Amino acid sequence: MDILNNLRENRTKQVKAFDDTKSGVKGLIDAAASGLVDIPRIFIRPTDELAEDLELNRTSLQVPAIDLTGVGDKGGSRRKIVEEVKHAAENWGFFQVVNHGVPIKVLQDMLNGVREFHEQDVEIKKEYYSRDPERMVKFNSNYDLYMSRAANWRDTLIIDLLNTYHLDPQHLPSVCRESTVEYLNYLTKLVDTLFELLSEALGLEPNHLKLLECEKGRSLACHYYPACPKPDQTLGLNKHTDASFITILLQDEVQGLQVMHQNQWADVEPIPGALVVNIGDLLQIISNDKFKSVIHRVFGNVALTRTSVACFFHGVATPPKIYGPIEKVITEECPQMFREFTVIDYMMKFQSRGLDEKSGLNYVRL
Repeated sequence: MDILNNLRENRTKQVKAFDDTKSGVKGLIDAAASGLVDIPRIFIRPTDELAEDLELNRTSLQVPAIDLTGVGDKGGSRRKIVEEVKHAAENWGFFQVVNHGVPIKVLQDMLNGVREFHEQDVEIKKEYYSRDPERMVKFNSNYDLYMSRAANWRDTLIIDLLNTYHLDPQHLPSVCRESTVEYLNYLTKLVDTLFELLSEALGLEPNHLKLLECEKGRSLACHYYPACPKPDQTLGLNKHTDASFITILLQDEVQGLQVMHQNQWADVEPIPGALVVNIGDLLQIISNDKFKSVIHRVFGNVALTRTSVACFFHGVATPPKIYGPIEKVITEECPQMFREFTVIDYMMKFQSRGLDEKSGLNYVRL
């Protein structure tokens, strides 16, 4: 027991020393004058996790890609899209969308702005370094750094709009201010379309999820995954599900995202101009288990840096709003699977544990 306690104490000291630099993983690399050869111990995954990975196969099956051309039509084109969304939400929990209405330049500017933020002088970034849950715009490495079994190889700029629906652009870093505001403006229209399609896929009126205000309460995680000298020993992002209704992910051309499908890891191959959409825990709950929030992760790359932007749509957090399985999807064959919850309570439980722990769905499952 003393040995175990000593190991924990040593890890805590190492984690704090890393955190105190306020420079993240990118700072570790920049500080290594002759290039980083090994990774610090706090990033090395436990042996049981590595062994578990060896038992899981990888599949060549691909996450569905859905073309939204014709989504505004009321005829066959829209019905086909709804069926594709239904299949993906029920069987994959993930899909990619193309011809979604967000210009390529807006996507590229957003990725460039995030990359420029993370690659700028560390002294400028340090002004944003924080673990204060009340701070709207902050930069750090691993929100669960002090709780996880192993740290992940990534830094993140967080824009937390969970408790406010107004973003003052002046709060954003100047290097990515305009690109972020423009990107979020385009996402507002796209997310309305996606919730309409998901409503229809559940057999509901198109505005059902909109009336539940599922699109309110957003947060943006702008991830930067530096090239890693030992990607077989760590992860960019631990396996997890999202505490959201849906998540819209913008990723660059560097592969890294993997989704659990039929107990196998499936790569989410980057498609130029596409956005990745995934079902979050909260939509699985209110759909009464019809739509699936599935485990996913990000692995590292030995030679290339990866950039991505995840926009989480959490619904109404404040004032507290009660959510629960939609009455119209509860049937005799499919009785109620979950109890009611508030977003703020679900989020507090989610953020009080390590990202690599079991799904938060266990909190509300009946």
